[in-house]
Amino acid sequence: MTFGARMLKTGLAVTLALYAVMWLNLSPPLMAGIAAIFAMQPSIYRSWRYLIDQLQTNVLGAVLAMLGGMLFSNEPIAVGLVCIIVIMICLKLKMGETIGVTLVTVISVMEASGQWVFALNRLSLSLIGILSAFIINIIIIPPKPQVQYEGLIRKAFEQLSLLLRTAVSDEIKETVIHQEKRSLEDAINSLSEKYKLMEEDQKRLRKPKFSESRQMVIYKQMLRTLHKGYEVLDAIEQHYFQAVRSAELNKAFDAHLEQMIKFHEHIMLKFDNKLKPNTWEAKEFAENNDRFLSEMLERYAERIDGALRLSIVSAEIYEYGYQLERLNRLADHSGSPEVQGEE
Repeated sequence: MTFGARMLKTGLAVTLALYAVMWLNLSPPLMAGIAAIFAMQPSIYRSWRYLIDQLQTNVLGAVLAMLGGMLFSNEPIAVGLVCIIVIMICLKLKMGETIGVTLVTVISVMEASGQWVFALNRLSLSLIGILSAFIINIIIIPPKPQVQYEGLIRKAFEQLSLLLRTAVSDEIKETVIHQEKRSLEDAINSLSEKYKLMEEDQKRLRKPKFSESRQMVIYKQMLRTLHKGYEVLDAIEQHYFQAVRSAELNKAFDAHLEQMIKFHEHIMLKFDNKLKPNTWEAKEFAENNDRFLSEMLERYAERIDGALRLSIVSAEIYEYGYQLERLNRLADHSGSPEVQGEE
């Protein structure tokens, strides 16, 4: 785990919660600190959603705990039973993320065997911690998933570029391949999560502008293209080296992969406004991609040893090329309303 804004904000949220408890002369402050830790979320929308959900489940949990304490006192079996009921309700309401803090509230309230003043005190401590995390999250270094997304996209592309350029040439060390591939997979998974965060913020908090919706189309296609590139690596690992290949065939695969990653690189440069839109490169790329797949299908039709495995790899490469063509159209028309139609 690397040091980041979320770690800093979690510490600040705990600090704010503890100070607030001191100012209001409540105790024990530990509950507010625990609630603040659980409540720190990666986006503004999730912070707001978590705050609303926690208000509902904590109040419900406190009421059930108070009733349980009045009926059964604070017997361990009664506390466990109420916790089970609260968990079931939270899951039924699709508020599973709130279970942790809610159970802390339940246990602390049942400790007082149904005294409503004590229950109100414990509920207030939890809500102070949750509210502290929400305030810190929207004021101190607000989450910027788009900035993080763009940085991760470029990092993932660099890793994909290295792996595809050396995928069939057998130049890179095997340990490095596995390390870089795992890192690329982690980056793609992280990108998928950040895309969901951006989508939530855009659709749930406010009505998105046209330019924002268009940018999301681009982000989605960038992610889809990276994912297809990763699937090419998987296909090569599983099938390419198990097939019988000539030096000429190795050279053909290597040259085509080099052309693809170069085209991908040019597309990224267009999004950075460093290259002009063009049609000839995309047309030439599409023709080469079609020709490459056709030649491999012909080999399979001739029943050459290993052709079936190579055809699987070729199909994955072709699909990667198709996604590159779509991404290139978005790059060439990134300032045009036509982008919206690419979704």
